[in-house]
Amino acid sequence: MRSPLIPFLVAALGTAIFCVMDALMKSLGLALGAYSALLWRTGVGVVLTGALWASTRPALPAPALLRLHVARGVLVAAMAMLWFHAITLVPLAEAIAITFFAPLLATWLASLFLKEAISPRAVTGSCMGLAGVGVIVAGRLGADHGDRIVEGIAAVIVSAILYAINLVVQRHQAQQAGPQEIAFFQTGTVLLCLLPFAPWAAVTPVAAQWPAIVAAALFAGVSLLLLSWAYARAEAQVLVPTEYTGFIWLALLGWWYFGEELTVTTFAGAALIVAGCLLAIRQPARAPQEALL
Repeated sequence: MRSPLIPFLVAALGTAIFCVMDALMKSLGLALGAYSALLWRTGVGVVLTGALWASTRPALPAPALLRLHVARGVLVAAMAMLWFHAITLVPLAEAIAITFFAPLLATWLASLFLKEAISPRAVTGSCMGLAGVGVIVAGRLGADHGDRIVEGIAAVIVSAILYAINLVVQRHQAQQAGPQEIAFFQTGTVLLCLLPFAPWAAVTPVAAQWPAIVAAALFAGVSLLLLSWAYARAEAQVLVPTEYTGFIWLALLGWWYFGEELTVTTFAGAALIVAGCLLAIRQPARAPQEALL
């Protein structure tokens, strides 16, 4: 019986690295616009992930797997564009808090499409994490968020729904392909989705912005590799509670980079989030099941 602890920790690390990338992308999005920030980051990412995939001397994936790569890439392109637009309008902590219904939705989608049994511990852990987010959001009610907050919240909600679907597709995909292959094809598909809009929407970065773009691409690639590895070795219901740890990182990064306030309720909610994650990984581990999609 395989323990879920190592995949859980790897997924949590991948989430933390992704949060650093989010902070960089918010800064770039405010300067260049969300589309241009994502376009240039993805372009650099294709070079990095392509070199990594080529180093494995790969064979081209079978047509069915290639279709899965492309489908997930299109899904991620829409999800990412909405998310990076949203975080230019909504503070990082609030944005990530709104998304936390996604892991709960993903748990039920995993049960429906991947035939994973939902354990009481997984459900309880997810609910504790969600309660922690509720505590934090309650402490932030009444703050001034700007005139476009409704637009930003709507973008976060739609992005979160797409992300829940993405978590389940990621589990299915990770059982059929290696992390390097997944990273390259996902990044390449996202770039192909973005390129048609470049003649009208792209803004060219100045020299001082390129280090942040390259760092964001590197962090995105490393995070994707770690999450792909973890999802190949543990069930989605075990790993999705790691998404709740993202609030802790983004609250700290928002405070550090953008001067967003950290409150007592932030730390109280974070305690609930961590407790929920710990509860979720204490369930007995089962060997990964054959994905049925």
